[in-house]
Amino acid sequence: MTRTQTPFHFMAKPIGALCNIRCEYCFYLEKEKLYPDAKNRSAFTMTDETLENYVRRYIQSQPEGLKEIPFAWQGGEPTLLGVRFYEKAVEYQQKYAPAGVKILNAFQTNGILVGDEFASFFKDHGFLVGVSIDGPEELHNRYRVDRVGQGTFKDVMAGLENLKKHGVDFNTLTVVQENNADHPVEVYNFLTSIGSTYLQFIPIVEPSTKAREARIGDDPLSLVNPRSVRPAQWGSFLNGVFHEWRKKDIGRIFVQHFDMILGIYAGYPASLCVHSKECGRAMAIEHNGDVYSCDHFVSPEYFLGNLNHHSVTEIIDQPAQKEFGTSKYTALPDKCKTCPYLHLCYGACPKDRLIQTKSGKLNYLCQGYFDFYRETKPYFRAMTKALTARRPAADYRAFFGP
Repeated sequence: MTRTQTPFHFMAKPIGALCNIRCEYCFYLEKEKLYPDAKNRSAFTMTDETLENYVRRYIQSQPEGLKEIPFAWQGGEPTLLGVRFYEKAVEYQQKYAPAGVKILNAFQTNGILVGDEFASFFKDHGFLVGVSIDGPEELHNRYRVDRVGQGTFKDVMAGLENLKKHGVDFNTLTVVQENNADHPVEVYNFLTSIGSTYLQFIPIVEPSTKAREARIGDDPLSLVNPRSVRPAQWGSFLNGVFHEWRKKDIGRIFVQHFDMILGIYAGYPASLCVHSKECGRAMAIEHNGDVYSCDHFVSPEYFLGNLNHHSVTEIIDQPAQKEFGTSKYTALPDKCKTCPYLHLCYGACPKDRLIQTKSGKLNYLCQGYFDFYRETKPYFRAMTKALTARRPAADYRAFFGP
């Protein structure tokens, strides 16, 4: 089996877009329409044959010399498949993993179906579990609702308590939208109070029908629906969380975005594709083995092939996917190319480039990112100096200045 030259990542959707709740902002629920012949849950379930093909080819196609190979399980809601499915996945990982290579598993869930059986399994097999939660009850329940429109907070917290009871490593993923974006300190303190020590924040940008026909000079807010976080909100939210974090929690609480930015200041490449110069090495694999350019680009025009019928290298090293990745930089508008913070985001995620300019499309969240980068620059520079001096980043106060 041919190996790729550089590492790649698949986000597995083993039950497709099926989910037990109906978050109002979820972009993935509609992907069920891609498979009109699938009429029930069993039709969306990754078969044993596809699961084995996926695990085997994903492992065997990675470059030589890797010490770790990460798997990511997501949905829809992946717990709908039950524990036995993931027991099989682990069996196949153990079967095909080369000697000396560590297999890592990350699992993203709404937490509602995480009872003792799942929690025990996660602990026994070292899964890192991400729990989706948008803040305290009132903020969480605004958009994260069940099939009849009721808030899911209490059920999510019950699942989280099961993870904690079994000692499972977990982190939290918080979607930032127009409602909770005005409460950065409240959201941050809530997440840390429930035991999360690693926090991820994902901005919601939902294009409106007008976004497809964006013209120069359009009001950016007209390009998204009302649930979307506003650019200024996104910047103030990140700044609010940042200042709360830097005052008391550096080295104790880890915020994905802050870790990445500090790494860039220290000379390392971006750890998130959203902020890399190029993307295209993180793809989505659906329940039937179909592979798409990215989980935010699961649509017919970004279909790359099927893992049951094509080799991994045929799928991910094809010209279309390479162009998809390089265009993140080559399609940047002039405003990005002359921005002093270009190296921190490279225009951020292409899915959010909605604002038409004379030289290309600008990211809808650009102003928010700019406000965050400008305000936090002296702090990240001071933290970098502290680390260079072999002192903790928390000692940054001693390193302000030129």
